[in-house]
Amino acid sequence: MKRKWIIAVTAAGVAGFAVIVSGCHRGGSSPAGGHAMPPAEVTVAPVEQRELVQWEELTGRTASIEYVEVRPRVSGHIEKVHFESGQLVKKGDVLFVIDCRWYKAESDRREAELAMAKARSENAEREAKRNTQLLASKALSKEEAEAREARYAEARAALLAAQAARDSAQLDLEHTSIRSPINGRVSRAIVTEGNYISGMAGTATLLTTIVSVDPVYVYADMDENALLRFNSLSQSGELAKDSNGRVPVELQLGDESGFPHRGYVESLDNRVDPQSGSIVLRAVLPNPDGRIVPGLFARIRVPSSGKTPVLLVEETSIGTDQAQKFVLSVSSTNTTLYRPVKLGPAVDGKRIVREGLAAGERVIVNGLARVRPGIPVNPVEAGATNRDPKVARN
Repeated sequence: MKRKWIIAVTAAGVAGFAVIVSGCHRGGSSPAGGHAMPPAEVTVAPVEQRELVQWEELTGRTASIEYVEVRPRVSGHIEKVHFESGQLVKKGDVLFVIDCRWYKAESDRREAELAMAKARSENAEREAKRNTQLLASKALSKEEAEAREARYAEARAALLAAQAARDSAQLDLEHTSIRSPINGRVSRAIVTEGNYISGMAGTATLLTTIVSVDPVYVYADMDENALLRFNSLSQSGELAKDSNGRVPVELQLGDESGFPHRGYVESLDNRVDPQSGSIVLRAVLPNPDGRIVPGLFARIRVPSSGKTPVLLVEETSIGTDQAQKFVLSVSSTNTTLYRPVKLGPAVDGKRIVREGLAAGERVIVNGLARVRPGIPVNPVEAGATNRDPKVARN
């Protein structure tokens, strides 16, 4: 009885499976039934061709063109600080004032000595001028006349010495007002009111520092290959230049997108560093708003070609197959084709394609993950995008 029961259950299972299979054939995706799955819908866009300048990206650091350590030229006690930390100052603005009473007294004393020396010189001059007349009338000996000439020469020398001493005292008095030597941004006051500062050469007290703000330098290391390309393009006249005939530079700070700051290459160093294999490039950038602070890390780019035609595809169309970059193009029969590509730098959300595609080919820009090479798809053209032409960057 048990064996008969097992045979009956097995027969029922086989019958049920046959019913399921027949139902699948009647309502499934068989082409004979006319209910095949439709092709996947994908968004496609044509490969764009555009003329543009390609750029080489470098990492650099900003620096001020002028940097000054403010130190006193005379010693004394600080009487007043005339600036606030981080303030913009102009050349000639008073930053510190040293107690000037001793220097004023010394200047007055030297002025008095100058007046005495001037009087003596004028008196000696009058005596010397009478020598000719007195010698002619034999009212004066030759020895006395020579003595008068000598006294006049001594008086003139004393007058010059007194003038120099007066000028030195006046300079010391002027230097009790410590002024900004450049336009720029001042640091904090390292020494405050009431402190004694030294103005002795070699040991003068550091009071503050000032850096120029506009324009600024940017220093970056350019590798050997980039340098060779740069020099080759420059010598052939193909290197992109601005309206003033200078090689343009664009800069991006850490919190910015794109490269909004414009400048130019000022110079390249005179040799390649054999240890790093790079050469120092220096660029100048206007900085009217002071946003570029000296010492910041920044990315800069310099042209690495003249205007050349390039092919561009959307970044979203690029896939990765292990180490190989690829795109899926759509043929005239709406079938996907696997296209390995060699890519270049990015341009305004797109990517330069150096090899693997031709202008006008349709590539999948949306839905790449839903399809595979060799299957039919339902392509939908991407909406037209209006972007301003940008330049490429490596």
